[in-house]
Amino acid sequence: MTTLAKRAAAAAGRTDVPAPESTQQTPAAEEHAPTVDPMAGYEPGDGDPEMVPVHLAWLRVRKDIRGIAKGEEYNDGYSRYNFRGVDATVMAFAPVTMRHGVNVMPHRVDATYRDTKTAKGKATRECTVTITWHIIGPRGDIIVAQSQGEALDSGDKGTAKAQSVALRVLLLNGGLVPTGDPDPGHSTIDRGEASIRSAVSYLDEICNPTTSTGRLRQIHFELKQSQQLGALVTNEVGDEEAIGEMVVRIGKERAGGGQ
Repeated sequence: MTTLAKRAAAAAGRTDVPAPESTQQTPAAEEHAPTVDPMAGYEPGDGDPEMVPVHLAWLRVRKDIRGIAKGEEYNDGYSRYNFRGVDATVMAFAPVTMRHGVNVMPHRVDATYRDTKTAKGKATRECTVTITWHIIGPRGDIIVAQSQGEALDSGDKGTAKAQSVALRVLLLNGGLVPTGDPDPGHSTIDRGEASIRSAVSYLDEICNPTTSTGRLRQIHFELKQSQQLGALVTNEVGDEEAIGEMVVRIGKERAGGGQ
C-alpha cells in the first residue's frame, strides 16, 4: 500500500519522493555501537591506587605481605599444633589489598552437607564448600580462582565457618605466603615406634554409612592388634558398647542391607 506522500506525488506527476529521515537508531546499529569504557578519562586522586592490571596489583600485594607466622594454637586433648587463623590472615591482607586497589569477592559458592557425630557421640553437621573467587584489580579486570573449605558445627554456623576456611586457603595459597618456620628438611628425626590409635578415634568412621564392610573388617583387625576390642565407647544411639562388638554388629547390619 502506498503512503499519502507517494499518492500526492503521483497526482502531481512526480515519482522521486525522498524518504523521511529517521531520528531513531535501528536495533542493528545499536548492536554495533562501541562499548563505553567506564574508566575512560579517570584520573586517580590523592590516595587512590595506581591503575595497573590486576596481575601486577596482586603481585604488589604479595610483595608487601612478606609472611604470616603460625601464631595460633589448637589443642583438643588429642592433638596439638600451631596454625595461621582466618583473622590473622585477613588482618594481614586487608590493608594491603586496599592500598593496591584489589578486591577479593566470592562469585559462586557450592556447598555439600552431611550429618555426622563427634568422637564423643554428639550430633553435628559437616559442611564442605567450593568457592569461585574474583580477585578484582583497580582497573576492573579479574583473576578467577577457586578454593575449598570444610567445617563441623552442631548449630547453624557450619557454612560460615567453611567459607572462612576457604578464604584463608585462597589468600595463603594464592599469595604464596610463607610461615617463616625453619625448613623441616634441615632437621633429622629418628623414627620410633608408631603411636597406637585410640579406640574412640575410630567412631566417626565406623558410624559413617559410606564406610564399606571391608573397611570395617580392617578396623576390627587394627583394634585387635592394639588389644582394644573390649574398649567401651558411646555408640550411635548414645549407649556404652564394646567397640569390637559395635564394629561386628554394624558390619552385619550393612552386609544384610546389601551395602
